[in-house]
Amino acid sequence: MLKALMPVATFIMAVIRGTDKPRCDVFSNMLLVSVGVVISSYGEIHFNVVGTVYQVTGIFPINSLYYIAPCSFVFLAFPWYVLEKPTMEVAQIQFNFWIFFSNALCALALNFAIFLVIGRTGAVTIRVAGVLKDWILIALSTVIFPDLMTVLTICFLSCILTTALCGVVMYNYIKVKDVKASQLTADSLPDRINK
Repeated sequence: MLKALMPVATFIMAVIRGTDKPRCDVFSNMLLVSVGVVISSYGEIHFNVVGTVYQVTGIFPINSLYYIAPCSFVFLAFPWYVLEKPTMEVAQIQFNFWIFFSNALCALALNFAIFLVIGRTGAVTIRVAGVLKDWILIALSTVIFPDLMTVLTICFLSCILTTALCGVVMYNYIKVKDVKASQLTADSLPDRINK
């Protein structure tokens, strides 16, 4: 649920790094999207404040995982080889080539799709799309596992999903408006040069 804060974290990091401009309309829109999903945690059956704080503070390091992962591999490879590999038995590992290959193929296709979406739109857009996927997952979970949901959670989710969907629509509207404005500026540039 707290992954909904990823668009906000991505936007803040993009502003800090200078790849995006600080804009109140985009930030307030992403805040609306994120708050809608965060509120749904209130109706959670096993809500834990400490876990929630850990998750929220962990959102920002996840954005830097791209740089941290190779270093972590280098520092953890030797301890794994010395401490864990000797206790592993080959009989425990069940390897099915087709499952491994199809999983790798799906992961490759996902990475290409993410690369293309980020290249055509931006990092924040892919985060908002991820949040939309989470909302669909929540809605399906409500239908498939209704006995695990409280009435309060179902009421919150229906309101939140509506609010969040409106936030996504507003975000897309802002993006389309920006693209049209940049196209108008680009079209009017030759006219200014001619004058």
